[in-house]
Amino acid sequence: MDVPSLLLLFLLSLSSLSADGMLTSNYYQKSCPRVEEIIRNVVIQKQITNPTTAGGTLRLFFHDCFVQGCDASILITSTPFNKAERDADINLSLPGDGFDAIVRSKMELELTCPGVVSCADILTIATRDLVRLVGGPYYTVKLGRKDGLISQASRVPGNLPLPTMPVTELASLFSSKGFSIGEMTALVGAHTIGFSHCKEFAKRLYNFSHGSTVDPSMNPQYAQGLQKACANYIKNPTISAFNDIMTPNKFDNEFYQNLPKGLGLLASDQALYSDPRTRGFVRLFASNQTAFFDAFVKAIDKLSMVEVKVGRQGEIRRRCDEFNS
Repeated sequence: MDVPSLLLLFLLSLSSLSADGMLTSNYYQKSCPRVEEIIRNVVIQKQITNPTTAGGTLRLFFHDCFVQGCDASILITSTPFNKAERDADINLSLPGDGFDAIVRSKMELELTCPGVVSCADILTIATRDLVRLVGGPYYTVKLGRKDGLISQASRVPGNLPLPTMPVTELASLFSSKGFSIGEMTALVGAHTIGFSHCKEFAKRLYNFSHGSTVDPSMNPQYAQGLQKACANYIKNPTISAFNDIMTPNKFDNEFYQNLPKGLGLLASDQALYSDPRTRGFVRLFASNQTAFFDAFVKAIDKLSMVEVKVGRQGEIRRRCDEFNS
């Protein structure tokens, strides 16, 4: 084979490499060796001050990765010329503590390793550390992502699950991102921490159907308590409830144990137990926390690789909330 042909073959082999193959767990070993320590110190203090940080950051990570991949595009602030992802309707309820944890981590890293660590990698590490801080599993993260160059609210609709989605629609959406039914059920287990605003489940409480005011799949006492808690939600849209009523600030398998009892907050959560395609996974994770943790780690590792940007596909932002130029 002549030299030009060998060169072409080599270039083709490079183009066939997946982006995740270019990520490594020791990516910053030389350029910023304290990266994980610095982020960990920031998020520990943030979680102590604001216990909702873990749930908020985990949700932020998910919303980022499901729209254009894990590229920190969710962190960009809108301008008069561009309505960014974070201002899409479904993202307006994202807690500010998650954003703040990443911004603070970036500020600390810029003092030590200016222009080195991407916001996408910071979000990935911070999510892992916060999950661990509230009792969840520790897992190694691969690093080397670049920050995306596009953030548009118009790209969000249709790419994120809605709290009213039936399992068929959820499965279709997750499948379009490369996830199986089992992986989807494990990722939804993230609702073991965090909260949801009343408007996201109000239909289940006040106007479910002609035959029933309340969703019959809900535990009656649970529904009654939520009706009282959310009574003023239209005038005060910030009213919310914990996704897991039993252990709201602990990452465990209680979320799955709640579903057979009718204690799922969102319709899409409760549907996981109603649907035969997901019920088996719910029962497995409810009875075996280790099985849930193992499945969650594999699924969130896979999630962290969705459409990552490497090389010239992105940049290292100086600030996480705005593009460099």
